[in-house]
This record gives sequence, C-alpha cells and structure tokens, in this order.
Amino acid sequence: MSLKHAVLAALLEGEASGYDLAKLFDVSVANFWAATPQQLYRELERLSEAGLIAARVVQQERRPNKRMFTLTDSGLADLVAYTTHPPKPTAVRDELMVQVQACDEGDTAAVRAHVRERMETGRGKLARYERLRERLLDGRDEETYLREAGRVGPYLTLMRGMAFEEENLRWGERVLAVLAEREAGRGAGGRRSVGPSARTGDAGTTLR
Repeated sequence: MSLKHAVLAALLEGEASGYDLAKLFDVSVANFWAATPQQLYRELERLSEAGLIAARVVQQERRPNKRMFTLTDSGLADLVAYTTHPPKPTAVRDELMVQVQACDEGDTAAVRAHVRERMETGRGKLARYERLRERLLDGRDEETYLREAGRVGPYLTLMRGMAFEEENLRWGERVLAVLAEREAGRGAGGRRSVGPSARTGDAGTTLR
C-alpha cells in the first residue's frame, strides 16, 4: 500500500485541507498508516498533478489562503480498483520486541521501563480512539451505527486500532509480571539464567 491510497481513502470523508488531513491521520488513520504532514502535502501535490484529486483555493481574511481537496472521478475509480488487489502481508519491525527477545542477557530493568513506556503510549492512543468513537457513534449504540451509518469503513479501522492497543496493554502487563517474578526469584535464590557459554542443546552439547 502506498500513501497515495491512504490519502484517497481519507478524502472519502469529504473535502479537506492539508491541515485537516494531517489531523485526521494523527487521530485515526495513524493506527494503520503513519505519515508526517510534510509527506501528506507532497502526496497531495502529486495526486493533484495526476488528476486524482481536485484543489480549490479558499480566500481567508487575516490568514493565508488555504487549498481544499476533493476526490475526482478518476481518483475514486483508482481507489475502487485498488480495493480489488490482494494486500501484501504485514511486515512488522518492532525495536521493543528485539529488546524483549534479548532481556535474559540484557538490562531487564531497562526493558521493563521500555515496556511501561509503550503501555503509557498505548493508553494515550486508546483515549484518543475512544473520543473519536464517541463522536462517530453520536449517542447511538454500536450495532445501530454499523447498521445505519452511511459509511462504516472508518469505524471498522478504528475498532482494529483499539483492539491492537488493548492487546498491547494485556501483553505488557504479562511481560512486566513475568519479568518481576523472575527478578524476585533471582534475588531469593541467585541468578537463574545461564550464560551463553553454558547454554546447551537438547542432547547436552554446547550450542555454537
């Protein structure tokens, strides 16, 4: 997937300025596609030049004029065609997972701190997602919204983002509990883990 289609999909919400899109990406789209404002503005220029979006200038008093963007018929057709393509498998590269993988020989206290920081970030995201969810529902229960709303795509991606962060928090709690228990055990009965030179395979031979 390219940023191109993320922008086209975001413009299904209606006409928007670059600033509007940057806020939208920060609040909701970021849970599945990240982009900086600079990347968004560059992409808007490319899409405009390609005829996939149209731009109009809005005159403003006491403020710089702003450009508002909308999908063109060509842009919508491109987006529709895109939805027929099989998506590429997700490629995950998470530095925290590498640190957790190495925690037995690394600085366990530091890794635990990193996990707590990730969890705090996740809680912040969940709070933002919940505010967006309440705005979308606008007093309706979820089932009513999903049955009656004109568009459900943004809500479905929001559900995925919320589920992802909730699972991250559950995982983080488990990691912290396991590492704390192991740390307590080492304090009571000495270091449990063995060094690299002493690790052996199933048959008792030293791993190389």
